[in-house]
Amino acid sequence: MSKTDGQEISLVVPVADASHLARVLGTRDEYLRFLRKELQTQIVAREGGFLVQGTEPHARWAADVLSQMLNVVAKGGSLTASDVRYLLRLVQSGQSVETEDLLTQTVFITERGKRIVPKTLGQIHYVRQMKEKELVFAIGPAGTGKTFLAVAMAVAALKEKTVTRIILARPAVEAGERLGFLPGDIYEKVDPYMRPLYDALYDLLDAEKVSRLIERRTIEVIPLAFMRGRTFNDAFIVLDEAQNTTPLQMKMFLTRMGFGSKVVVTGDITQIDLPRSRKSGLVEIQTILKGLPGVAFVYLTEQDVVRHPLVQKIVLRYEEWEKRGKESLRGRGDSGEE
Repeated sequence: MSKTDGQEISLVVPVADASHLARVLGTRDEYLRFLRKELQTQIVAREGGFLVQGTEPHARWAADVLSQMLNVVAKGGSLTASDVRYLLRLVQSGQSVETEDLLTQTVFITERGKRIVPKTLGQIHYVRQMKEKELVFAIGPAGTGKTFLAVAMAVAALKEKTVTRIILARPAVEAGERLGFLPGDIYEKVDPYMRPLYDALYDLLDAEKVSRLIERRTIEVIPLAFMRGRTFNDAFIVLDEAQNTTPLQMKMFLTRMGFGSKVVVTGDITQIDLPRSRKSGLVEIQTILKGLPGVAFVYLTEQDVVRHPLVQKIVLRYEEWEKRGKESLRGRGDSGEE
């Protein structure tokens, strides 16, 4: 029998292993205090489980979140404050049944022992597609883990010896003609544009190991233009910031794929830096390759932002602002017609 909203209820969430309790509570009961405040619900940790008391549906949401948190910890996962916030959003939207692999599906373990895991439902889908498909396009706003998860999958594949090298590429669109004014040779000129890819590598491997792999060309971090005329066999290839490729550049890149290779293309079609007169290859390719076997398009949203909570709100505000701007332009265009 369903409970009526606003009705007072009491629920018990059992804890099978007492050693998991502290990890669910958080530092100084941080996670527990967060749930109490957000849901205006009494939650008491006691031997054998949690006692939850409050009104429907808030008390049930709290019990569901605690169950999800215990599931994560039982599978060896760890929790952060942002993880708890995300679990609460899922429960409130009725999506908790989809969280079986959330925060527990290890992509890679860094040399410092940190487990890299998908932290949102969108990221779980993204990782699954990278495992299953030869060519994956990940499209979404900043902070959704597009690049970092692709590089983590590439490093994991190298470690497992399913590929023999990693190719990380980016178009150096902003450089343009100004490259000649920068000091140093061509590699030094484009290095600032490749820096986010290096940052991802350094988060996964120690700096000395990254240097050795780059010296041996096991890992190449290169501008997109440097890929012309080459074919990459047994490689994991990542193209970042693909919204800044032209259709011809996108075609050139995709045809570099050799036997035994996997390709991941990431980009944010709301942040295209190309001149207005030039089409984005990432926008066009969605139509060209739609429905092609072996190819997947993954669309991440502001719900998949895993940076500071404020970043998610900023992304959402920008999307709302841009939407209002487009509607306003359409309105002015319509009013000018006879």
